[in-house]
Amino acid sequence: MEPLLVSTGLVAIAEIGDKTQLLAILLASRFRKPIPILLGILVATLANHGLAALAGHLAGEWLSGPWMRWVLGLAFLAFAVWALIPDKLEDDEAPPALKAHSVFLTTAIAFFLVEMGDKTQVATVALGARFADVPLVVLGTTLGMMLANAPAVMLGEVAARNLPLKLIRLVAAGAFAATGVWVLVAG
Repeated sequence: MEPLLVSTGLVAIAEIGDKTQLLAILLASRFRKPIPILLGILVATLANHGLAALAGHLAGEWLSGPWMRWVLGLAFLAFAVWALIPDKLEDDEAPPALKAHSVFLTTAIAFFLVEMGDKTQVATVALGARFADVPLVVLGTTLGMMLANAPAVMLGEVAARNLPLKLIRLVAAGAFAATGVWVLVAG
């Protein structure tokens, strides 16, 4: 149960203000079809984070040893610093305009690609290495992604303008830092 709760909490907080959340707002304002957008986010996250958690788990088993605790702990501390940096969705990362019936496909492809190398994907790799239960890590990170992005899709730009993103980034940084310290101390 711990992998599920830790994964959900870290990703839900870290995702607020992230470029994939900005993408969710962009898609919601462009297509105004929340259900296919949410389903696209779900499918993309399951695929992306499934691969990331599996890669992390395999790396964790292959690179096991006492020094791995230091690598993971320091990685989470680096995520804490990374969480303090605001994300901006670059114009060239916006999905191409497609017909309305392709909203699901547009969302799934765009989310999968934009999530590549994102802090939540990298954190999923680290969580996969930390916990031996890949399905619970994937379920947790996906749940965290949906908890953060569903309101963004449903409320769109109104929510984005009114959320205290600086405070949320500080809370995310604190959560990553606490996890890093916990990994280093608890082993």
